[in-house]
Amino acid sequence: MATQAERKDETRALLLSAAAAVFAERGVEGASVDAIAEAAGRTSGALYSHFGSKEGLLIELLESWRSEVSAAILVDLSHARTVDERLVALWHEFAHAKGAARQWVQLEHELWRWATRAQANELGNVIAARYRTAREAMTALFEEWALEGLIPAPNGDAGAAVIGLLIGLEMQHRLDGAAVTDAIALAGLRALLGHREAG
Repeated sequence: MATQAERKDETRALLLSAAAAVFAERGVEGASVDAIAEAAGRTSGALYSHFGSKEGLLIELLESWRSEVSAAILVDLSHARTVDERLVALWHEFAHAKGAARQWVQLEHELWRWATRAQANELGNVIAARYRTAREAMTALFEEWALEGLIPAPNGDAGAAVIGLLIGLEMQHRLDGAAVTDAIALAGLRALLGHREAG
């Protein structure tokens, strides 16, 4: 027989899984608390008890996915020997993501659209803070590469520029992969970081 803590963990996991499916199908605005709870086989009260609100659930879902994606990126980077291999690994996490990583990228787009259309709110502030953290982490990564002598020293805006390029190219690639290829993404990333093609 499951303990109370195990039942709470199960309910939390079911709500997160259901939220991912409902958000993907209906978008953020179209996904109601009742629809998410029903898909999870739980009550709306359970959702409020665990997450406080739909926004709280969204934030928790994004954080769990971000942890998975960050871990996957670190594994890919650890196996990459050259700068080009590292850049391709970064690009693939955006453009060729599978499972939770793919849902994460799609939901990021949906959340950005929602946050910029709505008046200032807690979720908008959280999303802005997440982007700031991502920019800082990306810039720190490139500073490490520069210390290894792999690329020129990046400027303070390198993280913002690379994230902007990755997101913009991913959006185009998803609609027309033949026009926005891996080679185009790699060339753009090289140019931003001042890295010349190997050979």
